[in-house]
Amino acid sequence: MEIYNRYYRAMYNTALRIVHHSAEAEDIMQESFLSAFEKIDQFKAEASFGAWLKRIVVNNSINAHSKRSKYEEVSYKDYLKNEIDDNEGITTTDTQNQKVKMVLNAMQELKENYRICLTLHLIEGYDYEEIGDILNISYANCRTTISRAKESLRKKMMKDEK
Repeated sequence: MEIYNRYYRAMYNTALRIVHHSAEAEDIMQESFLSAFEKIDQFKAEASFGAWLKRIVVNNSINAHSKRSKYEEVSYKDYLKNEIDDNEGITTTDTQNQKVKMVLNAMQELKENYRICLTLHLIEGYDYEEIGDILNISYANCRTTISRAKESLRKKMMKDEK
């Protein structure tokens, strides 16, 4: 219970930033904890337990997102709900900063692969190689995607400022 209490909120926020659905994020978080506890003997102290668990959550979130997006023809976004949920993973102090709100809102308008790559890189702190492994893309493709995503985000931010 102590491990769960220590990590559940951060893992929920990680899943939510990828799948954008609170109930699904909660399911993913709980499944990830169960998976981690079942495979605890495979945990090697090469990284912290939190980093290992976060990797499980990110992989499960991306898998769930991929399965869901395969069956969705049109992406539905409830913008009022997303206004509330978008900031779940950022501290309260950060969300009061208008620039942070603008960046998070602009990120939601990016193409799906750009949004996921930027979230993993800028918010979750994964490097290019780790993101490539998670998304099953090459290192070069990852760098290019993130570079293009940043440029797309810059353009959206500049357009919104006008």
